[in-house]
Amino acid sequence: MKKFRGVFIKNEREIALLRKANALTAAILDELVAQVRPGVPTMMFEDMAQAMCRDFGVRPSFQGYAGFPYALCCSVNETVVHGFPSADCILKEGDIVSFDMGVEYEGFHGDSARTALVGEVSDAAKHLSRVTEECLHLGIAAARPGNDVYAISAAVQRHAEAEGLKIIRRFVGHGVGAKRHEKPEIPNFVPQGLGEGVPLKPGMVLAIEPMLAIGTEEVVILPDGWTANMKDHSLAAHWEHSVLITHDGAEILSLAGKR
Repeated sequence: MKKFRGVFIKNEREIALLRKANALTAAILDELVAQVRPGVPTMMFEDMAQAMCRDFGVRPSFQGYAGFPYALCCSVNETVVHGFPSADCILKEGDIVSFDMGVEYEGFHGDSARTALVGEVSDAAKHLSRVTEECLHLGIAAARPGNDVYAISAAVQRHAEAEGLKIIRRFVGHGVGAKRHEKPEIPNFVPQGLGEGVPLKPGMVLAIEPMLAIGTEEVVILPDGWTANMKDHSLAAHWEHSVLITHDGAEILSLAGKR
């Protein structure tokens, strides 16, 4: 493993392990999304994630990290990230729920997130989730050699703002590898006054994760120290893929078919 501007450049062995870790993460998330429906407690998804980690022989990346108690971040409606699954939180028609998790496979981490719609939801909720996912794929399209990290940021920001949605600026994407969070940070907006971002090089693995809201961009952290809610209680969405920078673009690693 080499470094460029403080960012790890992965070798073929490390890329293979990251491909596996992310594919297993994606398989779990796909199954969770398939089971979303009104009337189920969000703790059911934590139990499913734990069981699938055991079946795959992997460890949940998030559980125990800085004291986080669960395998799964389960964020409903106005919770944008780091929500706790709960037996008392029952999904209802019209909700949206974001799942964010990773697994550790032979010392390397996957990381991905999805937002799911619960039954029939409002047009505003559909628009929010759709645009957030579109921002993710526009960011991925910008993740190629010859660009820098802020090209990803610009692609996300441009589309989010054109669609009238607010960018959650408190949380950013990041590198991923032997650590859950590595350099570089990948904001979903272009920071002012910082100059150019880190140039993108083949072998970098990045977790790109737009987080958007309908109302304000301001968040509050609940007393549990983790749950991040929108200050105005408006809906928020979160989509994330881990991608490998290749010589001619980006390869999405967090797809179940990559196994």
